[in-house]
Amino acid sequence: MTEVKPIPVTVLSGFLGAGKTTLLRHLLKAEHGLKIAVIENEFSDAGIDSQLLGAEPVQVMTLANGCVCCTIHTDLTKALFLLLERLDSGEIAFDRLVIECTGLADPAPVAQTFFIDEELRERYLLDGIITLVDAAHAEHHLTQTIAQAQIGFADRLLVSKRDLVDDASFAALSERLTRINRRAPIRVVEHGRIDLAQLLDVRGFNLNADLGGGLSLRPVNPAASIDRISSLVLRTDKALDLDRLSEFMNELLEDHGKQLLRYKGVLNIVNEPRRMVFQGVLKLYGFDWDSEWGEGEPRESVIVFIADELPEEKIRAGFARVIAD
Repeated sequence: MTEVKPIPVTVLSGFLGAGKTTLLRHLLKAEHGLKIAVIENEFSDAGIDSQLLGAEPVQVMTLANGCVCCTIHTDLTKALFLLLERLDSGEIAFDRLVIECTGLADPAPVAQTFFIDEELRERYLLDGIITLVDAAHAEHHLTQTIAQAQIGFADRLLVSKRDLVDDASFAALSERLTRINRRAPIRVVEHGRIDLAQLLDVRGFNLNADLGGGLSLRPVNPAASIDRISSLVLRTDKALDLDRLSEFMNELLEDHGKQLLRYKGVLNIVNEPRRMVFQGVLKLYGFDWDSEWGEGEPRESVIVFIADELPEEKIRAGFARVIAD
């Protein structure tokens, strides 16, 4: 029996009016030769009248270019299994999945879906969270913590409506986005058009030594921070003790796991020729050994934490105890 390759999943997040639908339309109409399934999550807590929707809470249609569009009015897990059933039966064909979150949605439960359910974990591979930011209305949107959280979870940040703001405003917004999320590159998207390489194969959740193409190691001005979500990068060229590291992470997750949106590290462990990599979302995390350090290569440990009301002093003090004697 041939092994089934997991389907890469991209989660599209961002506030209302940021341009998610425009981006999706571009994605679904473009002649890219990819078979992309899109789940538009229109689920509402208010409870939608089932008579309006008909009996089918999940509607699936195949578009002219081979893409598949799926509108759901039920929970995400059911839609994911339904797509797999139709894929396995040959009713539809797709090799990638994009999930559009509603404007006020927290991306965390969507991301966790792909870690918690074993069958979904085998069939789907979370590739990246992409967040759209509306340059013209970002200041207003970012007064809400959920908008900051959408930025904190992101592997890539796409700024729309760049043409509606001046250079100074865009520079200030870019700096603010970097303070919130030090590991996500910032790209400009014009009327939904962007190179697909910025959206797909991001590998944001892979356990590898890539900390994120946009990781900013330059100091940011914490005094200017008015956001609840922020990020912290720690670095040391001293080797780390594995047992102390484990103790530090367990303690941190026990006390602050619900605050830690995303975190990732590439670490130099004492008496170990290979890099250790770990990363997580909230309390869910994994670690693995990566390639060996090159001869003469500086062995530097780097960790980035993105959190809600980041316990910076506690993290710094805990990390200092991890350094081997």
